[in-house]
Amino acid sequence: MSFSVQSATNLEARKKVTSARRLVIKVGTNVVMRDDGRLALSQLYGIAESVARLRQQGRDVLMVSSGAVGLGMERVGMSTRPTELSQIQACAAIGQSRLMAIYDDAFDKLGCRTAQVLLTEDDFRDSSRYSNLRSTLASLLAMGVIPVINENDTVSTAELDHPADAPGRERVFGDNDKLSALVMTHIEADLLLLLSDVDGLYNGSPTEGSSALISEVDEIDDVLGFAQAGNGRGRGGMASKLEAARIATHAGGLAVIANGRSPGVIERVCAGDAVGTLFLPRSAA
Repeated sequence: MSFSVQSATNLEARKKVTSARRLVIKVGTNVVMRDDGRLALSQLYGIAESVARLRQQGRDVLMVSSGAVGLGMERVGMSTRPTELSQIQACAAIGQSRLMAIYDDAFDKLGCRTAQVLLTEDDFRDSSRYSNLRSTLASLLAMGVIPVINENDTVSTAELDHPADAPGRERVFGDNDKLSALVMTHIEADLLLLLSDVDGLYNGSPTEGSSALISEVDEIDDVLGFAQAGNGRGRGGMASKLEAARIATHAGGLAVIANGRSPGVIERVCAGDAVGTLFLPRSAA
C-alpha cells in the first residue's frame, strides 16, 4: 500500500519535515474567510504569529494567500460570488489591498517585514520575467522579508473566467494551490504546506464517520479517487491540492495538507507532529 491511514503513522517520515529550512505556506480562501462569508481575523493573526516564530527559528517562509475576491465581496456587501468577470476582478482589487493591509499590520506588530508579490501566468512563461521573479524572491528572503504572494486577479483573466480544463493555450496554474507549488519548486523550498478547512486527505468523505485520515502518501496516483470537491467559495479543492502536492514531490520536496483553522497547526506540522496528510518526495517512493 502506497499510503497510510492515521493509525499507521510513520514517525520517521514526519521527522523529515522538521529539517525544512525554506517553506511555502498556502492559505486557502476557507481559512481567510469564515463560514458566514466574513473575515476570519483571529485565524489570520494566528497564522502570522506562527510564521513569525518560524522566522525566529531561522527558516525562510513564503506565503501564498487566497481570499482577495472574498474580502472584496464582503467589503461591498455581496453575499454570493458575482458571475461577471469585471465584477470579480473589481472584488479582487478591493479585497487584495485589504488582505495585504491585514497581513502587513499583523506582521509589523510581530517585528516582521512583508512584501506583496502579485503574479500572472506570463511570469512563469517568459524566461526573463521568471528570472527576475526568482531573483526578487531570493533577495526578499535574504533581507528577512516574508513575501505574500497571490495571483494578480485584477489583470489576469484566465483563472477567473475559464475552468482549468478549458481549451486554449496550455495552462501554467489555475488556482493558488498550483501557484504555491510552482513557487515552491522555483525557489527551491523544502516544504509546501497547504492550509485548508479540512484536516487533510481522507479515504472517503470527511463527513462520514467511517472515513479515516490518510497520514502519509507515497504515490499520489493511488489516492486521486479520494479527492473531494471544494465548497464553491475558493477556486481550488482537494483535487487541486493533490496536483500541487504532485508538483512539489516530483521536485524532491515534501508537501502537507492540514487544517488552517486549527490553532498552532503550522508549528505542529513543522515540529513533526502527526497532523494533516504528508506527501513524501517522489524519489523516496
